[in-house]
Amino acid sequence: MARSVGLDRERNPASQRRKAQTMTTGTPITGDLAASGQADASTADGERADLLATLAKNRHFLRFTTRSLTDEQARQRTTVSELCLGGLIKHVTAAEQGWVNFILEGTSAMKDFTAMTEDDYAQRADQFRLLPGETLAAVLADYAEVARRTDELVASLPSLNVGHPLPKAPWFEPGASWSARQVLLHIITETAQHAGHADIIRESLDGAKSMG
Repeated sequence: MARSVGLDRERNPASQRRKAQTMTTGTPITGDLAASGQADASTADGERADLLATLAKNRHFLRFTTRSLTDEQARQRTTVSELCLGGLIKHVTAAEQGWVNFILEGTSAMKDFTAMTEDDYAQRADQFRLLPGETLAAVLADYAEVARRTDELVASLPSLNVGHPLPKAPWFEPGASWSARQVLLHIITETAQHAGHADIIRESLDGAKSMG
């Protein structure tokens, strides 16, 4: 997650905030959000269906924070954090794609985080921003495609127990390995965490909420 910096110089005044759009956990997932966030678990059952359904729900809540936004709003920082909504979608997309590659290819699919260069860190920082020339529609489409690939993989893996050694990183225990199951649980956790971040950013932008 990006580091926090000073307060933005400008904030939307409360008087300009729209009446919040809300959603509860019981609200049906329909339309475009359903197509891109809700997994088709028709070829999965049991544990896999549960994993896919949980991941789909968290993807949906993350995407829901971007409803009806312009590109400019999607790249706007609204809190002391450097995070913006478009950047969060980009980051979660890249993270999910990277971890799925890890399931398929093993450690070689991911960077050695102990050997990252300044260019690597700069590219990672750009992952948290909606850059000039990038659009919210495009990053949401990328996210939907990555989600489709993940869901197909989960349904077709011979076993969720097969694992690989984790890449070198300060936050991983040396020599540890993760199974496909552990990777999927991590993707779910990270998506849920960033959906919460996104909800705060969106409420700070115009008062709109995902729940409440």
